[in-house]
Amino acid sequence: MSFLQLILAELKAILADKTIVLTVFGGVLFYAILYPLPYLNQVPTEQQLVVVDHDNSSLSRQLIRHADASAKIQVVAKVGSIDEAKSWIETGMAHGLLVIPADFRRNLLLGRGVTLSYGGDASYFLIYSAVAEGLIAAGLDAGKNVQRSGLLAQGSGAQAADKSLNVIKLNSIPAFNPSLGYTPYIVPGLFLLILHQTLLIGTSILGASQWQQAGYWQQINPLKLICGRLVAFMLIYSLLTSFYVGYCYYWYDVSLQASFGQVALLLLPFLLATTAAGIAFSSLFTRRDLPTQVLLLISMPILFVSGFVWPTALIPESVVAISQIFPAVPGIMAMLELNQMGASWQSIMPQWLQLWGMTAIYFALAWFGVNQRLAVAEEVG
Repeated sequence: MSFLQLILAELKAILADKTIVLTVFGGVLFYAILYPLPYLNQVPTEQQLVVVDHDNSSLSRQLIRHADASAKIQVVAKVGSIDEAKSWIETGMAHGLLVIPADFRRNLLLGRGVTLSYGGDASYFLIYSAVAEGLIAAGLDAGKNVQRSGLLAQGSGAQAADKSLNVIKLNSIPAFNPSLGYTPYIVPGLFLLILHQTLLIGTSILGASQWQQAGYWQQINPLKLICGRLVAFMLIYSLLTSFYVGYCYYWYDVSLQASFGQVALLLLPFLLATTAAGIAFSSLFTRRDLPTQVLLLISMPILFVSGFVWPTALIPESVVAISQIFPAVPGIMAMLELNQMGASWQSIMPQWLQLWGMTAIYFALAWFGVNQRLAVAEEVG
């Protein structure tokens, strides 16, 4: 069998297996819609807020009106204590609270500092951010109004008072997430993880289902078989990766900073290392259902140790070190730095070289595992 015939045989074996087709093609297409779907309305607005007003003055009521007028938050109730406000948040009736201290109006008029306490449900960082941002803006506006009234009372003109209150203007421009939404933040890393997991599962199922059966794979040199399988899956995943990194990134308004050549150069060792790892992993099994079960269990740990949904500084160093055996970890971090944050190629060179090193190591492990499996099958035969 020539090498081209081997590649065609591998592609036929992949496409003839309904489980692999469902995992590879169905999984990639299904998750491209499923995961981002809950976050399409990704900018949180009108988050419910409860207020604890210990001052009950005209200025505290004005502050509450300013907060309610913000696009970020909506005041749904005034309660008598912080404990009652917490119960609103715990039951989901509100996402944040504002505590106005006693003597709020008196201290402001006397020019003394006033501390407003506010908080939110930190289970969802965008909701918490919206609540905090809306309350900060309302508090700053209330403080400026009081200062402006004081300047006018001292005889300053309206224009002079306005200028003195706007000496510093903040121009906030999001660098890597222009919409400040969840989808552009989570999609780039998550899509690479989906490619990584479906590729591992697909190659593992194919190998695990072949070792106990007679077929073309038993008449081929292990090295040739591995190379043919690598090429077959690379052809398939080149198209699927282009769909994710190309079409889906643009569809979900993900920031794109790198050139096509840089992205392709980075993803080449990522796909090679993942495919080689899947072939090596398949040699550990003879039941086709086991690889899926094992790989699904490690999906969530890989998601967290990749560093884009949870800071790696808060993860034990030993866990972070162990996670480096998965191609997804350096691949995701390098992709985010290069394509979403505009980093230079030199800055992601360590991850790129790590992926090539993983390709070599997993290729050697795949050769050893496949060679052992074929030797055992030959003895049994």
